[in-house]
Amino acid sequence: MSLLEIIAVAVSFLGIWLTARRRLLCWPVNLLACGLYFKLFLDVRLYSDMVLQALFGLAIVYGWISWIRGREEAGEVIVSPLPARRAVAGLALGAMGGLAIGWITSRYTDAALPWMDAGLSSFSLVAQYWTARRHAASWLLWIVVDVIYVGMFVFKELWLTAGLYAAMIGLAVLGFRRWQQARDRS
Repeated sequence: MSLLEIIAVAVSFLGIWLTARRRLLCWPVNLLACGLYFKLFLDVRLYSDMVLQALFGLAIVYGWISWIRGREEAGEVIVSPLPARRAVAGLALGAMGGLAIGWITSRYTDAALPWMDAGLSSFSLVAQYWTARRHAASWLLWIVVDVIYVGMFVFKELWLTAGLYAAMIGLAVLGFRRWQQARDRS
Protein backbone atom coordinates (compact mmCIF):
# COMPACT_ATOMS: atom_id res chain seq x y z
CA MET A 1 0.00 0.00 0.00
CA SER A 2 1.42 3.33 -1.04
CA LEU A 3 0.37 6.96 -0.74
CA LEU A 4 -0.28 6.90 -4.49
CA GLU A 5 -2.68 3.98 -4.11
CA ILE A 6 -4.49 5.67 -1.21
CA ILE A 7 -5.04 8.87 -3.20
CA ALA A 8 -6.03 6.95 -6.35
CA VAL A 9 -8.61 4.97 -4.39
CA ALA A 10 -10.16 8.09 -2.83
CA VAL A 11 -10.33 9.99 -6.11
CA SER A 12 -11.69 6.95 -7.99
CA PHE A 13 -14.40 6.33 -5.41
CA LEU A 14 -15.51 9.95 -5.64
CA GLY A 15 -15.56 9.78 -9.45
CA ILE A 16 -17.67 6.61 -9.57
CA TRP A 17 -20.05 7.96 -6.93
CA LEU A 18 -20.53 11.13 -9.00
CA THR A 19 -21.08 9.01 -12.13
CA ALA A 20 -23.76 6.93 -10.40
CA ARG A 21 -25.49 10.19 -9.45
CA ARG A 22 -25.23 11.40 -13.09
CA ARG A 23 -23.19 14.49 -12.17
CA LEU A 24 -21.01 16.12 -14.84
CA LEU A 25 -18.28 16.69 -12.25
CA CYS A 26 -17.60 12.94 -12.49
CA TRP A 27 -15.61 13.45 -15.70
CA PRO A 28 -12.75 15.66 -14.44
CA VAL A 29 -12.55 13.64 -11.23
CA ASN A 30 -12.37 10.39 -13.21
CA LEU A 31 -9.70 11.91 -15.46
CA LEU A 32 -7.53 12.61 -12.41
CA ALA A 33 -8.12 9.05 -11.17
CA CYS A 34 -6.94 7.71 -14.55
CA GLY A 35 -3.66 9.55 -14.24
CA LEU A 36 -3.06 8.28 -10.73
CA TYR A 37 -3.84 4.67 -11.65
CA PHE A 38 -1.72 4.90 -14.82
CA LYS A 39 1.32 5.46 -12.61
CA LEU A 40 0.30 2.82 -10.06
CA PHE A 41 -0.25 0.13 -12.72
CA LEU A 42 3.07 0.98 -14.34
CA ASP A 43 4.74 0.41 -10.98
CA VAL A 44 3.17 -3.07 -10.52
CA ARG A 45 3.56 -4.19 -14.17
CA LEU A 46 -0.15 -4.38 -15.05
CA TYR A 47 0.54 -2.94 -18.48
CA SER A 48 -2.85 -3.56 -20.06
CA ASP A 49 -4.48 -1.72 -17.18
CA MET A 50 -1.90 1.04 -17.50
CA VAL A 51 -2.74 1.50 -21.19
CA LEU A 52 -6.42 1.21 -20.27
CA GLN A 53 -6.07 4.28 -18.08
CA ALA A 54 -4.71 6.26 -21.03
CA LEU A 55 -7.60 5.07 -23.20
CA PHE A 56 -10.02 5.89 -20.38
CA GLY A 57 -8.63 9.42 -20.50
CA LEU A 58 -9.73 9.69 -24.13
CA ALA A 59 -13.07 8.04 -23.35
CA ILE A 60 -13.60 10.46 -20.50
CA VAL A 61 -13.27 13.44 -22.83
CA TYR A 62 -15.76 11.75 -25.18
CA GLY A 63 -18.14 10.95 -22.30
CA TRP A 64 -17.92 14.46 -20.95
CA ILE A 65 -18.93 15.92 -24.32
CA SER A 66 -21.66 13.29 -24.78
CA TRP A 67 -23.17 14.00 -21.37
CA ILE A 68 -23.11 17.76 -21.93
CA ARG A 69 -25.05 17.23 -25.17
CA GLY A 70 -27.36 14.59 -23.66
CA ARG A 71 -29.01 16.64 -20.94
CA GLU A 72 -32.60 17.70 -20.62
CA GLU A 73 -33.54 21.30 -19.92
CA ALA A 74 -33.37 20.75 -16.15
CA GLY A 75 -29.72 19.68 -16.51
CA GLU A 76 -30.29 15.98 -15.77
CA VAL A 77 -28.32 13.53 -17.91
CA ILE A 78 -30.73 11.48 -20.03
CA VAL A 79 -30.33 7.68 -19.84
CA SER A 80 -30.58 5.86 -23.19
CA PRO A 81 -31.55 2.21 -23.77
CA LEU A 82 -28.90 -0.19 -25.13
CA PRO A 83 -30.23 -2.04 -28.19
CA ALA A 84 -29.59 -5.81 -28.08
CA ARG A 85 -27.59 -5.72 -31.32
CA ARG A 86 -25.23 -3.09 -29.88
CA ALA A 87 -24.88 -5.07 -26.66
CA VAL A 88 -23.85 -8.22 -28.54
CA ALA A 89 -21.47 -6.24 -30.76
CA GLY A 90 -19.89 -4.57 -27.74
CA LEU A 91 -19.38 -7.86 -25.92
CA ALA A 92 -17.91 -9.45 -29.06
CA LEU A 93 -15.50 -6.54 -29.46
CA GLY A 94 -14.56 -6.85 -25.80
CA ALA A 95 -13.73 -10.54 -26.25
CA MET A 96 -11.75 -9.96 -29.44
CA GLY A 97 -9.87 -7.06 -27.86
CA GLY A 98 -9.03 -9.17 -24.82
CA LEU A 99 -7.64 -11.96 -27.00
CA ALA A 100 -5.58 -9.56 -29.11
CA ILE A 101 -4.17 -7.62 -26.16
CA GLY A 102 -3.56 -10.82 -24.19
CA TRP A 103 -1.65 -12.37 -27.07
CA ILE A 104 0.55 -9.27 -27.44
CA THR A 105 1.25 -8.78 -23.73
CA SER A 106 1.88 -12.48 -23.09
CA ARG A 107 4.50 -12.62 -25.84
CA TYR A 108 6.18 -9.23 -25.78
CA THR A 109 6.09 -7.97 -22.19
CA ASP A 110 6.78 -9.17 -18.68
CA ALA A 111 3.13 -8.53 -17.74
CA ALA A 112 2.18 -10.18 -14.47
CA LEU A 113 -1.23 -11.49 -15.58
CA PRO A 114 -1.41 -10.83 -19.32
CA TRP A 115 -4.62 -12.66 -20.24
CA MET A 116 -6.72 -11.61 -17.27
CA ASP A 117 -5.40 -8.06 -17.39
CA ALA A 118 -6.11 -7.85 -21.12
CA GLY A 119 -9.63 -9.25 -20.90
CA LEU A 120 -10.59 -6.98 -18.03
CA SER A 121 -9.10 -3.98 -19.79
CA SER A 122 -10.93 -4.71 -23.01
CA PHE A 123 -14.32 -5.22 -21.37
CA SER A 124 -13.73 -2.12 -19.25
CA LEU A 125 -13.41 -0.11 -22.44
CA VAL A 126 -16.75 -1.48 -23.60
CA ALA A 127 -18.33 -0.60 -20.25
CA GLN A 128 -16.78 2.88 -20.37
CA TYR A 129 -18.14 3.45 -23.88
CA TRP A 130 -21.61 2.34 -22.76
CA THR A 131 -21.35 4.71 -19.78
CA ALA A 132 -20.39 7.58 -22.06
CA ARG A 133 -23.40 6.74 -24.26
CA ARG A 134 -25.56 6.86 -21.10
CA HIS A 135 -26.71 3.20 -21.18
CA ALA A 136 -27.88 1.82 -17.82
CA ALA A 137 -26.63 -1.61 -18.94
CA SER A 138 -23.07 -0.31 -18.58
CA TRP A 139 -23.43 -0.81 -14.84
CA LEU A 140 -24.17 -4.53 -15.28
CA LEU A 141 -20.96 -5.01 -17.23
CA TRP A 142 -19.07 -2.97 -14.63
CA ILE A 143 -20.37 -5.31 -11.91
CA VAL A 144 -19.01 -8.40 -13.69
CA VAL A 145 -15.68 -6.75 -14.51
CA ASP A 146 -15.24 -5.34 -11.01
CA VAL A 147 -15.88 -8.71 -9.34
CA ILE A 148 -13.02 -10.23 -11.34
CA TYR A 149 -10.82 -7.18 -10.76
CA VAL A 150 -11.18 -7.65 -7.00
CA GLY A 151 -9.61 -11.09 -7.30
CA MET A 152 -6.79 -9.85 -9.52
CA PHE A 153 -5.93 -6.97 -7.19
CA VAL A 154 -5.98 -9.27 -4.14
CA PHE A 155 -3.57 -11.57 -6.00
CA LYS A 156 -1.30 -8.58 -6.74
CA GLU A 157 -1.59 -7.49 -3.08
CA LEU A 158 -3.10 -4.13 -4.01
CA TRP A 159 -5.38 -4.33 -1.00
CA LEU A 160 -6.81 -0.83 -1.11
CA THR A 161 -7.47 -1.08 -4.83
CA ALA A 162 -9.18 -4.44 -4.27
CA GLY A 163 -11.29 -2.75 -1.60
CA LEU A 164 -12.08 0.10 -3.98
CA TYR A 165 -13.25 -2.32 -6.66
CA ALA A 166 -15.36 -4.19 -4.08
CA ALA A 167 -16.96 -0.86 -3.15
CA MET A 168 -17.37 -0.07 -6.85
CA ILE A 169 -19.52 -3.18 -7.18
CA GLY A 170 -21.90 -1.60 -4.68
CA LEU A 171 -21.73 1.73 -6.49
CA ALA A 172 -22.45 -0.05 -9.78
CA VAL A 173 -25.56 -1.64 -8.27
CA LEU A 174 -26.61 1.80 -7.03
CA GLY A 175 -25.81 3.34 -10.43
CA PHE A 176 -27.82 0.71 -12.27
CA ARG A 177 -30.85 1.24 -10.04
CA ARG A 178 -30.69 5.03 -10.28
CA TRP A 179 -30.18 5.00 -14.04
CA GLN A 180 -33.02 2.49 -14.52
CA GLN A 181 -35.32 4.70 -12.45
CA ALA A 182 -34.29 7.75 -14.48
CA ARG A 183 -34.91 5.89 -17.74
CA ASP A 184 -38.29 4.65 -16.53
CA ARG A 185 -39.33 8.23 -15.69
CA SER A 186 -38.44 9.42 -19.21
